[in-house]
Amino acid sequence: MFLIPPSTKNSISYKIEITSSNIMKGVSFLATVAILALASSFVSAYDPSPLQDFCVAINDIKSGVFVNGKFCKDPAMVSANDFSFSGLNIPGNTGNKVGSNVTLVNVDKLAGLNTLGISLARLDFAEYGLNPPHTHPRGTELFVVIEGTFLVGFVTSNPNKLFTKVLNKGDVFVFPIGLIHFQFNIGKTVGLAFAGLSSQNPGVITIANAVFGSVPPINPDVLIKAFQLDKNVVEYLQKAFAPN
Repeated sequence: MFLIPPSTKNSISYKIEITSSNIMKGVSFLATVAILALASSFVSAYDPSPLQDFCVAINDIKSGVFVNGKFCKDPAMVSANDFSFSGLNIPGNTGNKVGSNVTLVNVDKLAGLNTLGISLARLDFAEYGLNPPHTHPRGTELFVVIEGTFLVGFVTSNPNKLFTKVLNKGDVFVFPIGLIHFQFNIGKTVGLAFAGLSSQNPGVITIANAVFGSVPPINPDVLIKAFQLDKNVVEYLQKAFAPN
């Protein structure tokens, strides 16, 4: 019979314990990584498309299920009218300070757009009319020129690079989601364009109005320092952009 000396037995036992401990630590580490990866996938997961044919928006909370900011109308009560909007053939009133008008068809105007991730706008411009620098926080914009000549552009996030181009009838330009952009009718005729947006409710933040016309007003000292302007200029701009 082969006998293992006690000292050797103790050494083997110690090595086995160390190996087992390392294995358990490795398993624990892998399990932790797997759980974190799984949790991360849950956080980033989303439905790439609606899970039903449509979800016509309705304001009556007793009549439907809440989906993506709106309640769904009972499908049995839905009609073709829920997917229709009329009036985009009518020019908007451009008799304002900037000489432009936007007629937006979003989920609030066309209930059938709910959950479909798309909306539409008609943009009318007087001669030298401007759609001032603004952003759409929830949508990319595809701008199509119907009449007129437009100087358009957008500015990237830091560093702030300007992409700009002159567009003519039939030209198309895309403004990426969330970036500041503008459209300026530089022709000597009225301008008309249509825009598609990748959200049922893209939202709009007009820069000057948001900064100088917020309610309540931003502290003038903040604007003086941020824009390096004289106090009198800031006060004038806040009065000029104050909501009516």
